[in-house]
Amino acid sequence: MQAVLQRMGRARRTPLHEMTAQAARQAYAAGADVLEVPRAALASVQDLAVPARDGAQLPLRLYAPAPGVLPVLLYFHGGGFTVGSIATHDILCRELARRSGCAVASLDYRLAPEHRFPVAAHDAWDALAWLHAHGSAVGIDPGRIAVGGDSAGGTLAAVCALQARDAGLPLALQLLFYPGCASWQDSASHARYGRGLLLDSELIRFFFNQYLRSDADRHDWRFAPLAADEVDGVAPAWFGLAECDPLVDEALAYADKLRAAGVAVDLALYRGVTHEFIKMGRALPEAVQAHADAARALQLAFANA
Repeated sequence: MQAVLQRMGRARRTPLHEMTAQAARQAYAAGADVLEVPRAALASVQDLAVPARDGAQLPLRLYAPAPGVLPVLLYFHGGGFTVGSIATHDILCRELARRSGCAVASLDYRLAPEHRFPVAAHDAWDALAWLHAHGSAVGIDPGRIAVGGDSAGGTLAAVCALQARDAGLPLALQLLFYPGCASWQDSASHARYGRGLLLDSELIRFFFNQYLRSDADRHDWRFAPLAADEVDGVAPAWFGLAECDPLVDEALAYADKLRAAGVAVDLALYRGVTHEFIKMGRALPEAVQAHADAARALQLAFANA
């Protein structure tokens, strides 16, 4: 991990938080695959579109590792609600599909600042509702759906799990890679890991300044799942966390909140790695291990669904 950070430092790239949101997207996309594992070939990859509540058509890429009717993971990419796309997380989604044997549906939810809170949360839920209602037409078993994501995408997955509980929509699993969970970034891990480790305090502020309409949004559980009054009855959760990550304490706190409410929680803490590590499989064995662990969690959850 130190070697990766040193190479990034030597490149002397302009920090994302010093760019416009549009330039930050381009810069993030340009480096998204540099440390990824090889791109897996799959039986089928389809580009679809699903309707949002306001009539927008949301791109959805469906990865199927085998023919036939498959369970599905609806995946939301990371990027602080501001950067990231289906393309930046293509390799990761292929790897999760290949290893788990389930389909993966990757959503291009709309990004800030063009689309501020709660648009991303609305898009995530609209895609989940569409898969539940129409997934059988594209080879999906609507009775076996999981939600997942990394970072901001993990937040969206946790939010969808809460909404699914309230709507009576059964989910097999919520798969959460280092999700953001708290209203405020004031935990000990934010102080400890908030400088020099990829996701730093300035970048977090930049992302949230793009996404939030005002600080009042911070108290909405659709931004911060820890703010939810009740979490009992949500889908079982698998957490994949990085030890050296500003978000690790709030993710641990959310895992504890779920456990206290009687929700089944499985949690893996990968030592010595930072935020974004799951996209560094060429350099970090912990990333490859996390892919395998997440795939196993999906297999178990779908077997029990």
